[in-house]
Order: sequence, then structure tokens, then C-alpha cells
Amino acid sequence: MFTIGQFSKICQVSVKTLHHYDRINLLKPIKVDAFTGYRYYGQQQLNTMLLIQRLKRYGFSLEEIRKLLDCNDKRALFSTLQKQKEQLKQQVQKTNQIIQEISSHLQNFERTGDIMSYQKGYEVELRQVPARAVLTCRQKMSVDEFGKYYSSIYERVPKEKVTPNGITGAVYYDEEFNRDCSDIELIVGIREQDKADKIMDSALCAVTLHKGGYSSLSDAYGALVSWIQQNGYEENGAPYDIYVKTGFDNLPMEDWETEVYFPVKKA
Repeated sequence: MFTIGQFSKICQVSVKTLHHYDRINLLKPIKVDAFTGYRYYGQQQLNTMLLIQRLKRYGFSLEEIRKLLDCNDKRALFSTLQKQKEQLKQQVQKTNQIIQEISSHLQNFERTGDIMSYQKGYEVELRQVPARAVLTCRQKMSVDEFGKYYSSIYERVPKEKVTPNGITGAVYYDEEFNRDCSDIELIVGIREQDKADKIMDSALCAVTLHKGGYSSLSDAYGALVSWIQQNGYEENGAPYDIYVKTGFDNLPMEDWETEVYFPVKKA
């Protein structure tokens, strides 16, 4: 057996942490001396402690780790680790996007001396947008669920014998934006009007082109709203995005292009 000090040194974890793990029933000592209160740990608990530390590095909470230690289902354990791996990969991707975004911001700041100069690079034009025949999927969804619901639309393409025309986008209906749950309609343009879920009406729109990742699309929205107010127009329908160039085109994030549309009318 090991004293708590020895166990602490071997596992490179503080005695305070071991006391905490004892209190929350994550890792209890194999023996507590009835007279001195000294805690002792066994050889097998070394392996458990090392696993706990590894699971913490993977991003699991202590409560999640406790449940994993209590689980005897190998398939469930494997599935949980696999899901955590995918979440970590998504976090890395988001972090890389933010790094690219701040790099671009720094370049603009250095060139112009204006920390908000990136907001002034949008060109807005009025465009009479033609009617569009589209397949759709509209419901409450999070932004992170787009891929799943786009898949459900594209699964219909061969079954319904329709021809995508390259237009892919998303319409936002809520007055307030909630990344985790908003009323969003995903659209995929098709050539066969008679097989479309709906025909999007022709409309006068204020349009701008956003370059880069989706996390900074709000910059384009802000530029459009400012232009609309400054030029005597008002919003006349739900705004929407059309994805012109994306990661699916094997392009780096800085080369992605998204057209942002705000239907408008004279105020």
C-alpha cells in the first residue's frame, strides 16, 4: 500500500485533489486508519488514478468520469470515447477558424489603424432576385445541425429525380437569433419547378458578399442593416444566406464565400 503522500507523488496529483476525489466517491482510499485517519491506496488504484487523469485531459467532467468508471459495457465506453474525440476535433476546427479570423483582423488593423476597419469592407448592392425553386427543410434547429438536415434534403434528390442547380442556403425566420435553437429553413435549389417544395418569390434585396468563416457572418449582417437604414429602405422579409464557395469545394476557410440577402422595400 501507499500513503496518500506517496500516491500523490507517484500520480503527480495533489493531496487536496485526492481528498476531493474521496469526498465525491470518485476514488476512495483502500484503507483509512481508524486512529490516525491516514489514507492508504493500493497498487490497482494507480491504474484507476492514471485513467482518471487521462479522461480529464480528454475533457470529461468528474461526474462523467465517475459514470465511465462504473460502466462495464465496453461498447458504450468505446462509443463515449469516440464521441468525445469528434467533439475535440470540432473544437480544434473552431479554434483554427478563430486564429485565422484574428490574423485577418490584425492585418486590417495594422494597415488602417482602425480596429473596426474590417466592418467597412462590405459592398452592398440592390438586386432584383429571381424566383427560385427549392427543396426545403424548415424547423427549429441549431446551427451545428445544418449538416444533418442538409443530408435529409440531398437524400431526396435521387428518389424524387430532381436536379440541383448549385444553390444552397438558409433562411432565418426568428426575430431573435439563437445559435442553439432557431426557426431556420434550409434550401437546395432545383431545376424542376413542378417538383419543388416551394417557389421563393422574386424580391428586391440588399445583397453583400461575405468572405471567410461563418462565425463572422454577423459582420455582413451589420453592414447590410446599416446600408438599409442609411439609404431609405426597410426590411421586407426573412434574410437568408446563399453558400457560394465552401469547405466542400476543398477551399481554405479564408476563401469561403457567402452571399447575404435582405429583402427590402422603400421606407
